[in-house]
Amino acid sequence: MVRAVIFIIIFFTLTKAFGQTSAPKYSNEFLSIGVGARGMAMSESVVASTSDVTAGYWNPANLTDLTNDFEGSLMHSSYFAGIANYDYLGFATRTDTSSYLGISAIRFAIDDIPDTRFLYDANGAINYDRIQFFSAADYAFIFSYARKIPKLKGIQLGGNFKIIHRNVGDFAKAWGFGLDIGAKFSHKKWSFAVMARDITGTFNAWTHNSELVADVYLQTGNEIPSNSIEITLPRLIFGVSRIFYFKEKFSALAEVDLELTFDGKRNTLAKFSLFSLAPKAGLELGYQQKIFARLGVGEFQQIKEFDGSSSHSFQPNFGLGINIKGLQIDYALTDIGNQAEALYSHVFSLKYGWDSKNEN
Repeated sequence: MVRAVIFIIIFFTLTKAFGQTSAPKYSNEFLSIGVGARGMAMSESVVASTSDVTAGYWNPANLTDLTNDFEGSLMHSSYFAGIANYDYLGFATRTDTSSYLGISAIRFAIDDIPDTRFLYDANGAINYDRIQFFSAADYAFIFSYARKIPKLKGIQLGGNFKIIHRNVGDFAKAWGFGLDIGAKFSHKKWSFAVMARDITGTFNAWTHNSELVADVYLQTGNEIPSNSIEITLPRLIFGVSRIFYFKEKFSALAEVDLELTFDGKRNTLAKFSLFSLAPKAGLELGYQQKIFARLGVGEFQQIKEFDGSSSHSFQPNFGLGINIKGLQIDYALTDIGNQAEALYSHVFSLKYGWDSKNEN
């Protein structure tokens, strides 16, 4: 950990040569969408209760709760009527009785964006064959490690090392990295967790091919972009969950999370000059740990109306899950922004766990 922090400091110092350094609000926000339909259905309030491969994203400390030697998961969802696509692939395994490893890959992209810079030919006529297409894509690769602390009963610790790549066609690209740290304490049917994302700040070094857009930017009076460093500031997520059992076959798991961001005032339920607070809650009802129904609520915001008045909104989510001999299929219906029916998104994910003795 010390070596990683030293490397980050050296990297930040050397990359001053890239130009401007900034810490914009909502930096790397694609990493806040979430993974797995279960977490999405519960409005992301799962940092204390996740116990599968997706813990590599939500809280790496929870990887120690894996019940199989190996677990794999994948997810796909589309946003804004299919304009944007979001994909996730994860794998986790135990290395010994106390240690676990995981890797997660995330891609969020808008593909087939038309490039109309050359729409007109040399004679000034429109030629649609001259239109080219490009993608604006964000990638993240998360390497996770978790360990139980034998001398401290109920304590689990974990960490992530993240590599981030972002590109906008041939116009701009960025490489970055960051660290997450998570912890969990379990006592009887209660679980308490904390997740510190981007704990050292996540750095994205942007490089721009300014010559590709210089003419267009000058004609439209826009500032030509320059190389820069973008910093994602830390955020803290606290979670508490409890599971209830009814007549052996039925269960109910409830969790409440509180997220603190430090990148300026956000449109959250409570906002201050130093940080913003965003509460969220989720409920999972289970039957024999094979069939699940899930509810979640979050994204509490204040909406200003055209007449000057204001109202409050929230984002409700819903989901279902079924486990068939180690294969779990999950579905979530999420309301992105609670603004219009077209912004609802259907999320599907698959998860499968197996043991080494069954590999033959």
